[in-house]
Amino acid sequence: MKTLNIGILAHVDAGKTSLTERLLFEAGAIDHLGSVDRGDTQTDSLELERRRGITIRSAVVSFTTGDTRITLIDTPGHSDFIAEVERALRVLDGAVLVVSAVEGVQAQTRVLMRTLRRLGIPTLIFVNKIDRPGARDLLDEIRAKLAPRAIALNAATASDELAELLADGDDAFLESYVEGRVDEPGCRTELARQVARGALHPVLSGSAITGAGVAGLVTAMAELLPAAERTGDGPLHATVFKIDRGRAGEKIAYARLHSGSLAPRQRISFYRGETELTGRVTAIEVTGDDVALAGDVARVRGLRDVRIGDRLGSPGTARDGVFAPPSLETVVRPVRPEQAAALFTALTRLSEEDPLIDVRRHGHDISVRLYGEVQKEVLRSLLADGAGIDVTFERTRTLYVEKPVGRGEAVEELDPEQRLYFFATVGLRVEPGPGVTFGLSVELGSLPLAFHKAIEETVHTTLEQGLHGWEVLDVAVTLTHTAFFSPLSAAGDFRKMTPLVLMAALKQAGTRVHEPVHRFELEVPANAVSAVLLKLAELRAVPGEPVIGASSCTLHGTIPAEHVHAFEQALPALSQGEGVFLSEFEDYRPCPGPPPTRPRTGQNPLDRKEYLAQVARR
Repeated sequence: MKTLNIGILAHVDAGKTSLTERLLFEAGAIDHLGSVDRGDTQTDSLELERRRGITIRSAVVSFTTGDTRITLIDTPGHSDFIAEVERALRVLDGAVLVVSAVEGVQAQTRVLMRTLRRLGIPTLIFVNKIDRPGARDLLDEIRAKLAPRAIALNAATASDELAELLADGDDAFLESYVEGRVDEPGCRTELARQVARGALHPVLSGSAITGAGVAGLVTAMAELLPAAERTGDGPLHATVFKIDRGRAGEKIAYARLHSGSLAPRQRISFYRGETELTGRVTAIEVTGDDVALAGDVARVRGLRDVRIGDRLGSPGTARDGVFAPPSLETVVRPVRPEQAAALFTALTRLSEEDPLIDVRRHGHDISVRLYGEVQKEVLRSLLADGAGIDVTFERTRTLYVEKPVGRGEAVEELDPEQRLYFFATVGLRVEPGPGVTFGLSVELGSLPLAFHKAIEETVHTTLEQGLHGWEVLDVAVTLTHTAFFSPLSAAGDFRKMTPLVLMAALKQAGTRVHEPVHRFELEVPANAVSAVLLKLAELRAVPGEPVIGASSCTLHGTIPAEHVHAFEQALPALSQGEGVFLSEFEDYRPCPGPPPTRPRTGQNPLDRKEYLAQVARR
């Protein structure tokens, strides 16, 4: 049997969950057609999902067509839950991008398609809601805004238009076409080849509510997207992309197997960065089988310490984030103060299911990261329903970062003759550099390997809070001095010494606080340009030269992330409801004015005396 893992992606309200439900029903996987309005679909399991009719957590369901098992991953459409989409993208063989025939191509649709094309994920486009009043033909709009090489498949597959488009994308096929040697099977084969490499995007139309066009979509998924044979060959390598909880609160890891096999009672290693952990699988759930093979998405029980992003069986290569991390933060407080400890525990548990919320405790306050305001409602509901904790949120604030502006060095020397806190010598140099890197200007053998690892791991942890309390980015850290005192030195000595040295070097180098900035694309009626430009200037946006069309104007530029929501709210009134605004994270730029600060968590190595006293007390 072949396997095919497909993500269903869309802008919110395009009908993505209804389409997933219809696909399951048409394939016979369910005998009752659920409804988003009634809150009884297979993939919306959270109470808030049923109540609001939106997808918050990715859901995994399967059906079989012919000799292919298709696993559907229904992803959230709202931009506040883009992290769920990112995790799904890491394990897909292909995607179906759903577009509403009524609303057309929307902002989030364009963000998703850009990402799918950048990653080379084979994608079909399904135009939904063709049965609704106001539905229209979207092919030209799709070609203009999503995919220039899009082709409607509702017509015959051997049409001249399709053949010419295929010929434009492959020289060998062009030669066959010119010589008149192209037939319908040849077109279909070449179509599948170009779709598989993300070079061409078939467009199908239908209705998830009535079922029109859905059978054609299933055929297109099975024939045009690249399925793989289920096989147990090779060593185990799998990616965990979702964590769920069973009825007793136990972890269930959703893992996509890239090679090898996974069976119950099997002891495995799994990797988080360079760290190796081990665990025993107690149960495996795969549709129609109890052993997972390459190509499968399996529900794995028994790995108590597993997290999203872990790689099972072999280290592999960790992929960078597809989307930018959250750039907003809020403080969460329990309505009943005596529940503060329980709140932190509950949020920590939720962070295992969504690591990007990044729970932090500073003093009596607990903060979480957000993509937007809707996430507050989700967290409030999850905490109330799952832990019985009612919470309030402070006003959302922007997450800044720090970057070094110069070069700094510091050394703490080991002197066994004196009364010591740490039996360790550490010297570090910091300077601007791309990303966050750790290098050596000492011999690797000058310390036991465990001590080197302790220093490196502590460097990365310490850089989470810079001179002003924000995470430090674009910094190169170099280990310049090391020594240990056998047999007294331990890895813990180097873990405690490193923050003192690193922050002293960072203080000498100096840092500047930077704010997150989005790039934007904006289309407004020509008569609204002046008002829009004034608003952009008020919000510290930097627009480029307007491009004037027959009746509209297009603007590109950058805008601080903290002002994106305010501009989105103001745009309808400024543009008579006709403005279209699309923004994505671009980069960080220096903050104007006095640097904003953030309360520190844990021990403060910037205060040497207090830090040493805290360590001594511990």
